[in-house]
Amino acid sequence: MKLFVGLGNPGAKYAANRHNIGFMAVDRIAAEHGFSPWRARFQGMVAEGNLGGEKMLLLKPGTFMNLSGQSVGEAMRYLKLTPADLVVFHDELDLAPGKCRLKQGGGHAGHNGLRSIHAHIGEGYGRVRLGIGHPGNKDRVADYVLSDFAKADTVWREDLLTGIAEGAPALAAGDGAAFVNTIALRMAPPRAPKPQPAPKAGVASALPPVAAPDERPKGAIERLIERFRR
Repeated sequence: MKLFVGLGNPGAKYAANRHNIGFMAVDRIAAEHGFSPWRARFQGMVAEGNLGGEKMLLLKPGTFMNLSGQSVGEAMRYLKLTPADLVVFHDELDLAPGKCRLKQGGGHAGHNGLRSIHAHIGEGYGRVRLGIGHPGNKDRVADYVLSDFAKADTVWREDLLTGIAEGAPALAAGDGAAFVNTIALRMAPPRAPKPQPAPKAGVASALPPVAAPDERPKGAIERLIERFRR
């Protein structure tokens, strides 16, 4: 079994916050892949299902962000999972809006949810870092992450969440490169080649007509031979 955890704060007040994009990610995975209804468990909400044949549990901690590790730790101990079985979806200030990066292990970079998880299970788990941008001043960070996404963010956010759901089976199978590539293609699909306009009727081609074999220009020697034959 694998465990995907989305980070956020519980309650309707925070539902559309930038800080809750982790909740949004696992919600979209559950909806697109036919997971069970969400139910209370492990100090949070869980949904069960399968991704590419892999049995999965999705978890949204019901504690506030800075206590996320309590819920995650309880789930992992009960299910007898290791950090290698866990992937956490969370907001990332240091990435531009809509950017996504996959990381295995490492520090928490000051993120309160990751800090709490580190304290309960260590740092060896996977993370899906979901870019929300930076307000430009560290004194504005708290207000920024706890405010709702702007209307202008709707298009990229929907593309990102759709890409996450489409790539989730690859992530569950351990193919991080395919997961990230699926999201990239959703965010910036390749452009179709522009069709070439058909030539307009009555317009002559820019290239000179090719002479038929019997109409090709005759060389000087050929003209001289013909002169003596007359």
